[in-house]
Amino acid sequence: MARRTKADAQITRSALLDAAELLFDERGVSRTSLADIAQAAGTTRGAIYWHFADKAALFDAMVERATAALVGAPLADEAPDIAEVCRGLLAGLTGIATRPHLRRVMRIAIHRVEYVGELGGAQARHLSSHREWMARSERALAKAFAQQARPAPMDSALAATGLQALVEGLLQSWLLDPDAFDLEETGRACIANWLRGLGLDDQACAARV
Repeated sequence: MARRTKADAQITRSALLDAAELLFDERGVSRTSLADIAQAAGTTRGAIYWHFADKAALFDAMVERATAALVGAPLADEAPDIAEVCRGLLAGLTGIATRPHLRRVMRIAIHRVEYVGELGGAQARHLSSHREWMARSERALAKAFAQQARPAPMDSALAATGLQALVEGLLQSWLLDPDAFDLEETGRACIANWLRGLGLDDQACAARV
């Protein structure tokens, strides 16, 4: 038997991720077995375990592959500008709206998975990322409020929760019915309106990302 090269291994890994992505979207994560994925990828269960410890690891790799190219500034300890946060949110919405591959994975992560049992770890990682973005938004809003001459209209943590709920609600609704509205333009208008309601500059929503 010919020795497998790194290129061969990468091809197999990509094929497994492609198959998992399509089957998870079609059947749901819990109803898709590793044997199903191996068969769809034209390989064996052994190949799956060579690349991934279990279904949770495969699921995490699928999400990471799809989201790695999302535009946005990296999380930082210092307080970012609210414009930077909004650009990152809009870039995410634009990427999901324009990239079918990313859209499918987000649909799986939101509507096709139960975060129980073996996928409990995936839920914990999702929650950690969510909390990081919430904390970043809160720091940015607190900074923006402090730069205003008038008192803050609300607590920065509450404002960050509202902004996150706005974006996540739009995304969940759009993934259920993509024909209902334009995700990018509606997201841009809603975030701008949210900022205006807080007395903040909405120019971050004007520029294309």
